[in-house]
Amino acid sequence: MSGDDGLAITLFSELLTADQLLRARLAKALPDRMELSHFSVLNHLARGAEKTPVQLSRVFHVTRGAMTNTLSRLEAQGYVHVRPDWDDARRKLVSISPAGLEARDAALRAIMPLVSELVGALGREKVRAAMPVLRELRLRLESEG
Repeated sequence: MSGDDGLAITLFSELLTADQLLRARLAKALPDRMELSHFSVLNHLARGAEKTPVQLSRVFHVTRGAMTNTLSRLEAQGYVHVRPDWDDARRKLVSISPAGLEARDAALRAIMPLVSELVGALGREKVRAAMPVLRELRLRLESEG
């Protein structure tokens, strides 16, 4: 095994472990019955226009079935509206409801102390310096997937 192989293994080991730890801490911090997948979808929908379930499944790199399950749960809680696409009856469009915006905002308030504490402990400059590398890694993974 070359030095580059060891570096690659260490990088991905650190990323995967950090991902697991962060997800666990965020899940604990989220309000009751809010799952990380629910928050992620609500946060995405809060930023823009309606999306189809297929578009959302692509954004989050999950199966259509997994996204349908998440959207069904969010719709049952009144957090999203799912309606037919008037231009193409085969498609549905999803948007965030006022209750969904409130739930997303409550979740943000719940997790921000944790996120702010982590950024503070690491230092803003280190975090800022890491962003281009993490972004490039994400983009490369997306383009190859």
